[in-house]
Amino acid sequence: MLKYRQDDEQVSDGVNLLISILVRYPEIGTISFDPNHESLKLTFMLSGIPSPTEFAAIKRLISDSTAAYHELEGLKIRSTDLQMTTYEQVAMLNVIRDVATLSKSEIAIMIALLRDKFKERLVTDYNDSMLEEDLLVQEELIDNMLENIKKHHAAHGLIGIREDGRVLVFNK
Repeated sequence: MLKYRQDDEQVSDGVNLLISILVRYPEIGTISFDPNHESLKLTFMLSGIPSPTEFAAIKRLISDSTAAYHELEGLKIRSTDLQMTTYEQVAMLNVIRDVATLSKSEIAIMIALLRDKFKERLVTDYNDSMLEEDLLVQEELIDNMLENIKKHHAAHGLIGIREDGRVLVFNK
């Protein structure tokens, strides 16, 4: 069994990244880091299940928008995928992105598109006590932690979830 030390920077950066993303973006239900593929999976919850046409449209919109964003930034996306799973009357949209080319701005674009497309159907865990200053600090942390993960290639799988207004992060 692997042992983790409290001062392990790779684990700390990964944990801080997941916490910051979940705190900053209440639309994200869960987030997981896969060190084998160096990717993040962002899961968004929808009340009600989109039709296949709706899903195909949002998948195309997110893919085209992130490709355009990366073209403007001069980056080449290594991997991106959008999947949908359903359970009763809930749909989970999973966006899987490589960490090397992912940015805070890209996450914000995805969320803006999902908000626009799904409006009240996008499950959001708002925290009314968050101040604008706190959100800006989280954005800065996201940028810093993404850069650290890109440079140091974290070796541990992590998953972050929301539960009753709290953010929890576990080793996979």
